[in-house]
Amino acid sequence: MRLVSVDSIHQGTKLAKPIYNDFGQSLINNDIELTNRMIQRLKQLGITFVYINDNRTNDINPKQAISIDLRKEAIKEIEYTFLEVKNPKQFLKSSAFYEASQRFKKIVNQLLQELKSNKDLFTLLADIFSYEHHIFNHSLNVTMYSLAIGLELNLTNKELETIGIGALFHDIGKLMVPKNILLKPGKLTYEEFEEVKKHTEYGFEALRKIDTIPLVAAHCAYQHHERIDGSGYPRGIKGNEIHYLARLIAVADVFDAVASNRVYRKAMLPHEGLEILYAGSGTQFEKNIVEAFRKAVAIYPDGLGVVLSDGRKGIVAKQNPNSSDRPIIRILEEKGQILTYPYDINLSKELHIVIVDCEVRTFTSNKEKLIPKF
Repeated sequence: MRLVSVDSIHQGTKLAKPIYNDFGQSLINNDIELTNRMIQRLKQLGITFVYINDNRTNDINPKQAISIDLRKEAIKEIEYTFLEVKNPKQFLKSSAFYEASQRFKKIVNQLLQELKSNKDLFTLLADIFSYEHHIFNHSLNVTMYSLAIGLELNLTNKELETIGIGALFHDIGKLMVPKNILLKPGKLTYEEFEEVKKHTEYGFEALRKIDTIPLVAAHCAYQHHERIDGSGYPRGIKGNEIHYLARLIAVADVFDAVASNRVYRKAMLPHEGLEILYAGSGTQFEKNIVEAFRKAVAIYPDGLGVVLSDGRKGIVAKQNPNSSDRPIIRILEEKGQILTYPYDINLSKELHIVIVDCEVRTFTSNKEKLIPKF
């Protein structure tokens, strides 16, 4: 199967992976031929990429980061708890939040177990969901990226549990920001952006009063937009003044933000997100955290179309552990010709060859026009 842009597919294209809504319910099953109406609906749902069938890449089968059942359970808990915390005075009078926090700890440990058992590099692109409830999905995604980084950095189990809880709750303050501002498709005014920035303070104030949540988790909500050079908010603190776990969540938060659809722009591919992190490495983000992220996350996910430095074009067929930038590539096009018999090359052994570009188009004929997306 191959990963392609929704903008490049046409009527009759067959999906290789199901499309789910953000609560894990199937919207379109695999092997279904898409109609023009379905394609338009996918765009409306904010789905940027899909996996399609291709007889030369059918053995390429990207794994889901976590099981559908675990995602369903996590999103359900996040939604319920977030909406309850929106009215904390009433919620804190009951045992509901204590019970919810215990369930969150269980979810974090389940996420850790699945991440530890998956030896492949981590990617969320294989999990194709519509994101109608952005805050809930973003919170789960940032949690998984944070845990993947934490595992790479050999954090203790206690630190991993704390960072998992902190990541799950890091954006809870956004529920106190007016929806018309959060979902505004155009540029925010100065006053609107100042209101958005307050979500860090809203989250901190809600979480610090809950004794079943580690205080560090409240500080993660407070500090995840701070930057080590002092350019962040809400306080503009620097370096070690920012809690280490908040610095870690900041990297995961930025990556998922650029790798997900927003009302004002389309999602980027992982390698583009990594370029943004590298651009801020040492100034906005901790270098060792960015490097741990690079080692833990598949920068070029399985099924992605790539262009090599020698001009050949192909599809990422498999990952090489600890070499996210040097996967195994299935060559489909050489010297401008579509190959009848594709073959694989291992970039970890062909060190003189590098990936120079990514593309999401179909290899169907020599006359086909290349549609660069990134």
